[in-house]
Amino acid sequence: MTRPDPPSPTQSPPSRPAARTTGPPTEARAGQVPAVSVVVPAYNEEESVAILWGEIAQALDGAAIPFEAIFVDDGSTDRTPATLLELAAADPRVRILRQTPNRGQSAALASGWNAARAPVVVTLDADLQNDPADIPRLLEHLPGWDVVCGVRVDRKDTWVRRISSKIANRVRSRVTGDSVTDVGCTLRACRIEPLRKVPVFNGTHRFLPALLEMAGARITEIPVRHRPRRFGTPKYGINNRLWRGIADLFGVRWLQRRWVGDRTIEELTPEIGTGAGARPEPQSGPDRNEPRG
Repeated sequence: MTRPDPPSPTQSPPSRPAARTTGPPTEARAGQVPAVSVVVPAYNEEESVAILWGEIAQALDGAAIPFEAIFVDDGSTDRTPATLLELAAADPRVRILRQTPNRGQSAALASGWNAARAPVVVTLDADLQNDPADIPRLLEHLPGWDVVCGVRVDRKDTWVRRISSKIANRVRSRVTGDSVTDVGCTLRACRIEPLRKVPVFNGTHRFLPALLEMAGARITEIPVRHRPRRFGTPKYGINNRLWRGIADLFGVRWLQRRWVGDRTIEELTPEIGTGAGARPEPQSGPDRNEPRG
């Protein structure tokens, strides 16, 4: 697969557009079929979700892109569900999924993209470190690709998180063979078809680009902004992802070697009454010859 060179770590995305006021949706806008489904997993982010929704609406309304926002509450114990319900009451483009108990980011993302009504899904974190102003740029780069991944520049994390992330990216890339620069960046735009072919397990989100490539997706990258966390504390650290990440890494490698993938299946039947030399007629049908074991 041919892909452009990854963005330089020092390359910055364009300046953030000036803020504009977004009014309440008109009846026509509320009834539009979305072109994009924005999926946001959220766990105990009561202070962030309202701000994030305003930024999502500002970015996509400003670009005249019909959208829906699917917030997946992952068993929050604070006021996150109540805040989301207030947002949904004010704007029908806000949809809420709630999974209980807490099942993790991978399950939340999969629940969101399986519920999406649009042909394109954009994912981002609820902690405000991803900037929704980058979403139109991701979508502009999507023609010709199936996935556009963000690469965080000028990261606003601690030096421990930056170094551990760099090491994890290199090890993961060496084992799985994918060449995505920053798999820890949740901000990406994906066509829905390959997303729904990805096997989902507790840890899928850490290997999503590699799994999407297994599903046949064409992937590229662009630089995106990264912002400091404003509220709460990070949900992931070295202690709660190191050993599980190592186990998942070799599990994904095993899956790559055993992956059957998509195949075009045709049932060939001889034409009747055409005499010698009749050509088989391809017909679509179920895969009756699936290998067993």
